[in-house]
Amino acid sequence: MFPDKFSFSDLTINFGKEDQCLEYLLKLKYGETKQCPKCNKPFNYSRVAERKNYQCNHCNNVISPCAGTIFHKSETPLTSWFYAIFLFSVSKNGVSAMELQRHIKVTYKTAWRMCKQIRMLFNDTPKLSGTVEMDEAYLGGKEDNKHESKKIGNKGTQGKTAVLGAVERSTDESVGQVVARVVDDTTIKNVVPFIRSKVVLGSTINTDDYNSYYNVKYLGYNHRTVNHSSKEYVNGDNYTNTMEGFWSQLKRSIDGTYHMVSPKHLQAYVNEFAWRYNRRNLKSLFITLLGEV
Repeated sequence: MFPDKFSFSDLTINFGKEDQCLEYLLKLKYGETKQCPKCNKPFNYSRVAERKNYQCNHCNNVISPCAGTIFHKSETPLTSWFYAIFLFSVSKNGVSAMELQRHIKVTYKTAWRMCKQIRMLFNDTPKLSGTVEMDEAYLGGKEDNKHESKKIGNKGTQGKTAVLGAVERSTDESVGQVVARVVDDTTIKNVVPFIRSKVVLGSTINTDDYNSYYNVKYLGYNHRTVNHSSKEYVNGDNYTNTMEGFWSQLKRSIDGTYHMVSPKHLQAYVNEFAWRYNRRNLKSLFITLLGEV
């Protein structure tokens, strides 16, 4: 059993050696297996010396706990991988490849690949219901474009990547979930499919007065708006402040930790922060994240 709040000391005790990490992966992958998949005799495997494999004591069949995981064919020690995952689990603002490189003393190329592999674990597909706030954000872009776009009155979106987001408000029974998707633009052609796929029919959707949300009331939802263009941000229970809070955290983290993220990889970073937000009430994310490898 692991402690509820997994600390660095716990990491060192439980996963400070390569054997401990591999044994954990074996239990994670084959813990419920009763028979050898080849000879059908009782599951009884022993570690192969100097390899990340186990061998059946009856028929010599070899299995690899790392196969099919993010560690597959990686020469980096599992202790370094587990430490990297631990950093991702406790870092609210994310972990850059440069930071990981300094921590585990690998090449930048290796650190970048490890970060990319770990971000593959952050994959949520929640279906939202109840009261849902929806908003759009624009990430990236060069500073010159930001100033120029303000002059032509398009809210500083030139050269940026659009992201649609929706968040479910928390209730006494459940913690509100968030989902966000990178899109080509925030026109109706992208807004409507996003809503239909992510929000349960009959839910209440709160938005600002952006034109692309106009058709929401015709899709089977209760639509409420606040008029941001008239500087109205709260009208009773009508607001989008929860969604805007998520955007604020995401933008600060990208600016402060990564400085710039290309549109090609942006969805992976958005998924990371959404996954972490959706589990914000858990005491420790490390063991939860390990379960996804």
